[in-house]
Amino acid sequence: MGQNRRVGYVVSDLHMFSKRSDFKTHEPAIFEHASRADIFILNGDTFDFRWTTLPTIDQTVYEAVEWLRKLVAQFPRCEFHFILGNHDNNQAFIAALSRLVTSLDNLSWHPYYLRLGDTVFLHGDVSDKPMMDAAELEKHREEWLLDTPRHPILHSIYDMILHIGLHRMAVAAKYPKKRVVRRVLSYLDDVGLTKDNGIRHVYFGHTHGAMQNFEYGGIFFHNAGSPMKGLEFKILKVEIVDGGTS
Repeated sequence: MGQNRRVGYVVSDLHMFSKRSDFKTHEPAIFEHASRADIFILNGDTFDFRWTTLPTIDQTVYEAVEWLRKLVAQFPRCEFHFILGNHDNNQAFIAALSRLVTSLDNLSWHPYYLRLGDTVFLHGDVSDKPMMDAAELEKHREEWLLDTPRHPILHSIYDMILHIGLHRMAVAAKYPKKRVVRRVLSYLDDVGLTKDNGIRHVYFGHTHGAMQNFEYGGIFFHNAGSPMKGLEFKILKVEIVDGGTS
């Protein structure tokens, strides 16, 4: 029998509802790719509760859930996977997301990572520290559960940083490719997702640094970047062959 091959797409770090995101420019393309996908992965920081421009967290949660419902319901033949990042690891949103998946058969959510076949998807905030293991990531995420929105003045400061290109330079300085993938590999080793266990591709986000097919240790790394001013953003293609889910 021939192998079953599924085609999908991956996006990350949309940071919806934040002033710094240029998400709206890319929204039509995201829906168009979902319309022809077998699988669609939202790989963390899809929504941004820390930097929301909406009046309250509750309103942001409502708008996030309604946007996700619209996307998933519009394409019932596509299998959607929502992976949490740090900026959408909000307690109220997680509760709403848990309710949403019960009403949509083609939506699943994952707190830390997802494996499909030889491919792993994770947000990538494990790259912030060396040797971050599963327990440390869980502790790190707990700090975000009740995080509160930032003052509007700070939004303006962040805008200025983007405008003069400091964010792009900070990404390059803080997240050199080899350092990042080593840290991601360290975490994956801790949770048993390694080359020896059949992993060949890793899709991650968080760093806002786009990359494709960056090979390290026999594994290929991919990052969709982020739709912020001055940064590169791509809707990445992924092919899954005869994969299970974990």
